[in-house]
Amino acid sequence: SGDFPKEEVFHEAFINARIEAVLGEMVPKVLSLNLRDGSWTLEKEYAKGRTLQELMVEEPSRKQEYLEKMLELQLQIQSHQVPVLEQLKDKMQRQINELGDIDDGTRYELLTRLAGMPRHEKLCHGDLRPSNIILDEAGAYHVIDWVHATKGNASADIARTYLILALEDREGAECYLDLFCQKTGTKKSYVQDWLPLVAAAQLTKKRPEEEGELRSWLQICDHM
Repeated sequence: SGDFPKEEVFHEAFINARIEAVLGEMVPKVLSLNLRDGSWTLEKEYAKGRTLQELMVEEPSRKQEYLEKMLELQLQIQSHQVPVLEQLKDKMQRQINELGDIDDGTRYELLTRLAGMPRHEKLCHGDLRPSNIILDEAGAYHVIDWVHATKGNASADIARTYLILALEDREGAECYLDLFCQKTGTKKSYVQDWLPLVAAAQLTKKRPEEEGELRSWLQICDHM
């Protein structure tokens, strides 16, 4: 879109190009960068099909099957490394520091917890949700919207997806978290330790409809 600053358009193109080189057909490719009427636009392949979100609404009896597919894709993504991406912990530290309306005590607790978290290098999508996964007519899955991708801790990325799901479907979110822990042998509490941190990061997006729920997750920091 031409509404975005030049540096953001180029940044998205850079991230997308790096990731498509690793994940291949799963990622719609950047086709061109264009300057039109003083605005930069990014042209990408169009992933034609149905989103997982649409399929889950149409076929509620298959919800767990679709959640399992989403987790399979997320674990496949996390099995790769893209060293040039920003480190997730650095991005989250910046986001927590950007939050102007939390008290200093909460900010200190969040930053202290973040500092103690392991610094991994796995590819993290950063916003994986059912609406960002498209099933095409040939039965292939495509993952879109890579602008938030980083390198970091798999459990942090799972915690973000859990939080995104929980904002609309707490039962589905719990199912997703249980599936991840079963498949990877990860302790549930380890993923939950990331929840206040990803909630703080999500608050920087300033979505009023999410704010109350996200702030309730921040309070968990006081009791863990």
